[in-house]
Amino acid sequence: MLLSNFSGFVLESGTDEAGRGCLAGPVTAAAVILPHDFTHALLNDSKQLSEKTRFLLKPIIEEQALTHSVTHLYPDEIDEINILNASMKGMQECILKLSHTPEFIIVDGNRSLNSKLGLKSNCGKQFSLEEIELLKSIPHQSIIKGDSKFLSIAAASVLAKTYRDEYMDMIHEEFPMYNWKKNKGYPTIEHREAIKKYGTTKYHRMSFRLLPEQLKLDFLDL
Repeated sequence: MLLSNFSGFVLESGTDEAGRGCLAGPVTAAAVILPHDFTHALLNDSKQLSEKTRFLLKPIIEEQALTHSVTHLYPDEIDEINILNASMKGMQECILKLSHTPEFIIVDGNRSLNSKLGLKSNCGKQFSLEEIELLKSIPHQSIIKGDSKFLSIAAASVLAKTYRDEYMDMIHEEFPMYNWKKNKGYPTIEHREAIKKYGTTKYHRMSFRLLPEQLKLDFLDL
């Protein structure tokens, strides 16, 4: 049974991300504040759920949450600030997009939510001083495997995963040879064989080791 609250505050937000280890596509973050009496027997860490169950839970979470938000950070920004910073920035952006300001934030993982806060980049959202101060003012706690311990983090993990999967299904139609509809951009053998054969696209993360061996990559005409 997942726990409903960590801090004792009513407006406690859980936040998580999906797609950090992928070779292509965005890293997607989500934040959710659930009502104190929310419960659902199926809700768990999204990695432990089937695709069917995740998409069954998605509208339930969206309809019953007090507020929720989702953010994509795209490959150009990932390549510029690195994937760890992009993952945290995505969660920070989600907190700012919530319609209720959280009184406390619980974050999946072992990294502080405010690490590298306000990092400058040439693409993506640039935080204002007011937004930085707001994020600094909200107490937060990182929780290892929090998505399998707390309902709000699990709910955020489901939204991040389902929204990212929908995005990968969409760009699959543009470049079907990589089969992103199935592998979602993860480094499967099939995906890497397609990179070897067809080269890279605008959706690939060029700062990642796309092939296990050092081979020259070609670029598709966009």
